[in-house]
Amino acid sequence: MIVGVRPGATNPRLWRPRLPTSLPFLSLPLRKRFPVSSFVAGLLFACALSATAQNSARQVRSLDAQWKFLAEDAKKAEAPDFNDSGWKTVDAPHDWSIAGPVDKANTTGQGGGYFPNGVGWYRKDIALTEADAHKHVYVVFDGVMANSDVWINGAHLGKRPNGTVSFFYELTGHLQFGAGAHNILAVRCDNAQQPASRWYEGAGIYRHVRLVVTGDLHIEPWSTVVTTPKISPASATVHVETTIVNDSDKPATKVQVSFALAGPAGKIPGDWGAPRDIPAKGMVTIGRDIPVANPAIWDLDHPAMYTATASVRTGAAAADTDEVPFGIREFHFDAATGFWLNGKNFKLKGAAMHIEAGGVGIAVPAGVYEHRLLALKALGVNAIRTAHNPPSPDFLDLCDKLGLLVMDEMFDQWTVGKNPFDYHLFFQQWALRDTRDTVRRDRNHPSIILWSAGNEIHDTPQAALANKILTSLVQVFHENDPSRPVTQGLFRPNASHDYDNGLADLLDVVGQNYREQEILAAHAQKPTRKILGTENTHDRNQWIALRDNPPYSGQFLWTGIDYLGEAGEAGGWPLIGNGSGLLDRTGYPRARAFERESWWGTTPNVHIARRVAPTERTSVDPGYETAPARFKQSLFLDWTPEKPGDHVETVEGYTNCEEAELFLNGKSLGRQKLHPDATPLSWKVPYAPGSLKVVGYVGGKGVATDELLTAGKATKLHLTAEHAKTTADDSGVIYIYAEVADDAGTMVPDATNLIHFAVTGPGAIVAVDSGSNADHDSFQKPDRHAYEGRAVAILRATGPGAITVTASSPGLATATTTVQAAAPAPPAFVRSF
Repeated sequence: MIVGVRPGATNPRLWRPRLPTSLPFLSLPLRKRFPVSSFVAGLLFACALSATAQNSARQVRSLDAQWKFLAEDAKKAEAPDFNDSGWKTVDAPHDWSIAGPVDKANTTGQGGGYFPNGVGWYRKDIALTEADAHKHVYVVFDGVMANSDVWINGAHLGKRPNGTVSFFYELTGHLQFGAGAHNILAVRCDNAQQPASRWYEGAGIYRHVRLVVTGDLHIEPWSTVVTTPKISPASATVHVETTIVNDSDKPATKVQVSFALAGPAGKIPGDWGAPRDIPAKGMVTIGRDIPVANPAIWDLDHPAMYTATASVRTGAAAADTDEVPFGIREFHFDAATGFWLNGKNFKLKGAAMHIEAGGVGIAVPAGVYEHRLLALKALGVNAIRTAHNPPSPDFLDLCDKLGLLVMDEMFDQWTVGKNPFDYHLFFQQWALRDTRDTVRRDRNHPSIILWSAGNEIHDTPQAALANKILTSLVQVFHENDPSRPVTQGLFRPNASHDYDNGLADLLDVVGQNYREQEILAAHAQKPTRKILGTENTHDRNQWIALRDNPPYSGQFLWTGIDYLGEAGEAGGWPLIGNGSGLLDRTGYPRARAFERESWWGTTPNVHIARRVAPTERTSVDPGYETAPARFKQSLFLDWTPEKPGDHVETVEGYTNCEEAELFLNGKSLGRQKLHPDATPLSWKVPYAPGSLKVVGYVGGKGVATDELLTAGKATKLHLTAEHAKTTADDSGVIYIYAEVADDAGTMVPDATNLIHFAVTGPGAIVAVDSGSNADHDSFQKPDRHAYEGRAVAILRATGPGAITVTASSPGLATATTTVQAAAPAPPAFVRSF
């Protein structure tokens, strides 16, 4: 137990929790660089969640609905009496940039996918009752893009440049209560100065917003932390720790804390600890070990989750509670054998993902993230790198739920920029604060196994500067979470001598982007190094380097899914996105996805594709940035060639089965054994229309099949709903796939028909997409041209009942599908901070 009086106790908002008071790479001390107006209100004040002994525990109220929005700058729009009657009404999460239009003249440029940018304003009237008048009130933003300023009733609360870091402000002292009282919360977002990013970043209040109401005696935000220091099949020790803050001018007496657990096997009630007194403006940190018999272990196949509840009372009166989901698991990296989870040694088979999700932009419903993560996991992906910034809390909740490991990354640049207006302008002032906030917010997620201090950082050629910065960042990571290692995607380390000047060895796990032989050589140079591929291409040689070297812990592909921005492989308009994924933006797999599944998949699989272009590409520099420019698409998942006359097709087979046999219209074209060097199987096939089928065998028994059919003339549309049932909440979205098909139902792969989607019943289309990086139509409209024969509508239920989706296109037969939506169940967990 630690008891103390907080510095600045005469004004709780001036308290700054533990953080270095200066940074070795700054010319000025930290305290001078953070004026009180931004430093305290912006982040590190810790007089947060509270609930007085006289009142009930904390209340959490969603502020997502009914914001007034203007997509331009407006003078004095923070003023309570500003007239916003002409503004549009929107709900958060909201990304105003994704609506377009895309234009080559937009200053976001190739990096931002040519989407619009500028200043946006949000305003919301918050009603508070008289019962709230003597409490502490906070507003919590999971993410605002970007350079946000926030006001309440005209009082400026603070500014946050980083659009991916969560933050909160205390509103207490600026509020009005009771019938007829108005509290105007105003938010200004500004990404007008461009280019500011190497990929699409979006704009607006794009994550959830909450109001948290507490009392004087409360649990400090993000202070409840759970670790599992001892684990065996028979028992586990769970350590829970939290900090209690007394914001009253009077001492708090007889304060007791209880820690309770709930898990798959039921509840473990907590015991109230001995009463303690907390001085006025003081705090106490309390921890306790809790034994768990026969624990349910969090792993990739059975990601068992628990909840720890910290409760505070004074006497018999409840003061505050804080719930924290967590998992019981043990992991570590070993210099000789790589990564271990719960006593099992395996490779991290990872993929990088940006925060946007195609047609929904960065305002991503949880159901869209779940769709994407499940699609990657089905291919054998077991880890995600959040490139190159912290993800949303919803995303991490899903990784916990689905059994996916996470590298939680902080920065794409430090003090040296990659664009004129990117985060390097703010790094010196904000980096430690943003790192601390993110670690404290995310550290209870069992999915997270690594913190990443940066990606391809351009400071590293300045060795002294880079070493000082990394030392400071690692210190913040470790102080706020001693349980996880820190890595970084090193940038051409041989050129900047990172393996010789000490920089690499500041990392707990040495990460390098690409150049697999360099990091293997660095391990040979110093065998105590724990090594990881933090960004890697889809090429076979990179996989072999991982597969055949035990110290090499894993790799993260660039990328798991196509993304908007960083437009084009070779660059630029008219393309608005990047096609480097295993999956396109709609989640549809490419041939490279099936090749990857043959290497990484855990169940028998086999797939075939037509190859019509060279198999290799010239690699001038496999190091910095993305992989070298690829050839135009060369692999096709169809049996409908552009020129169907007499010719010979090269057919590739991808499988993890022992053997595979190819059939053309029922006739065997030969059986081949799996290649030990992971190269694909290959057949030369005289083309004939009809059916091309492959069968994978294990032990002589057919266990997997794939079939390609020749398509005829397009005559109709075909609709497929990803699920038949959904719920009317943030996770209840369904992908509706529309295919242009022939009479037999075979998709026509070169069809580009304009498809119109219509909805009847309690549902709405969130976005449409086709995966095409050259389609400039708005994702928000109900119409989309098919690309490679397909288009997708993302459907959200707005209430319970039957929802019918109709797809139509001139000259084609219409298609319909119906899904059932149920009312959402009460959430098992409500996040406060």
